[in-house]
Amino acid sequence: MATTADIRNGLCIEFNNDLYVVVEFQHVKPGKGPAFVRTKLRNIKSGKMLDNTFSAGHKITTARVEQRPHQFIYKDDMGYNFMDMSTFEQVALDEKMVPFADLMKEGQEVTILFHAETETPLTCEIPPFVELTITYTEPGLKGDTATNASKPAIVETGATIQVPLFIGQDEKIKVDTRTYSYAERVK
Repeated sequence: MATTADIRNGLCIEFNNDLYVVVEFQHVKPGKGPAFVRTKLRNIKSGKMLDNTFSAGHKITTARVEQRPHQFIYKDDMGYNFMDMSTFEQVALDEKMVPFADLMKEGQEVTILFHAETETPLTCEIPPFVELTITYTEPGLKGDTATNASKPAIVETGATIQVPLFIGQDEKIKVDTRTYSYAERVK
């Protein structure tokens, strides 16, 4: 058991009979009344965000989770298949457990979150930035750069990303997986 003093970003807690990760928190001590901790929690299984306020000193139950490096191998009708980088065991995850799956290519290294007591996989996290090659995009027209204009581009995994007009076909770009947006051109 832990208290609200132990809350930090990334902490996994059991709340409402489900597992949540603390995305952000704020300890508030108003001038009048007791202190409290305002939190933003993300459900591990569904990904839904929840705002919750705990009173100061409230007991919370922490969950032991482990992050293990895996490599994406292939996708089939059973889901996404990953290989553990240290034991070479394979793990199959359902499609809803892999957010931003359309930004993953074969051989991509990911982190899979496991519940330590039950050894069940909870979710898959891809790196914050991935490098992908553009397979198709319309050519940019000269003089269209008066504003921050963008155009759609299809990358090698099949995802469509908005890119600036100067980006052309067969170029490598870095994509921010958290915001699903273009970050920079890769040389």
